Amino acid sequence: MATPERKPSPLLELGVTIVVPALVLMKLSGEDGFGRVGALLTALAFPLGWGLWDGWQRRRLNPFAALGVISTLLTGGIGLLELDARWLAVKEAAVPGLIGLVVAGSAWTGRPLIRLLIFNASVFDVDRIRAALTERRNTVPFELRLRTATLLLAGTFFFSSAANYLLARWVVTSPAGTEAFNHELGRLTLLSYPVIAVPSMLMMAGLMWWLAREARRLTGLTLGEMLVGGA
Repeated sequence: MATPERKPSPLLELGVTIVVPALVLMKLSGEDGFGRVGALLTALAFPLGWGLWDGWQRRRLNPFAALGVISTLLTGGIGLLELDARWLAVKEAAVPGLIGLVVAGSAWTGRPLIRLLIFNASVFDVDRIRAALTERRNTVPFELRLRTATLLLAGTFFFSSAANYLLARWVVTSPAGTEAFNHELGRLTLLSYPVIAVPSMLMMAGLMWWLAREARRLTGLTLGEMLVGGA
């Protein structure tokens, strides 16, 4: 019997990938700390190490963790190469923007990504739902709902892209390679969670609620009956 996959604590992940790096950048970038380069490398090591550790623990490639690693490396490159701070805003917007484009494009294929990210066999009893849809002749209407949900999901990533860009342009104004840049990068890291991540999660929760409501209406099943292991 396979051992259930142990998921790390969300609070631990939040601390390692956001709080600790931000504090290192804001408090240890001066000459009495690690210095601007040392603090930047130390701060980036935490999310980079977490992403690599997460992939090793799962024994498979997590696309979102991989994007996080790439994003961290790009941030380090911008800081170490002392590029214009505007490139940081472009980078912050590019990652969720590209994900949004991929998700939106999948809506017009036979496998919209909403199936992978939300409506998947690890959460929902897909076979039972399909049988109920077939019995009630609602398969086509449900597929249309999945396409709409996929486009709405892409919209959450486009929101994140625009918000990331605007927040980065507002917060990070100092030249890369300076102590002030590190401090502002730490502030950006802290602000990104309440300003961007929390609204995005609320939109995702609203999307899941809408999709579950439509699935109940089209299948005649209760939410409990649709979930894996439900009655």
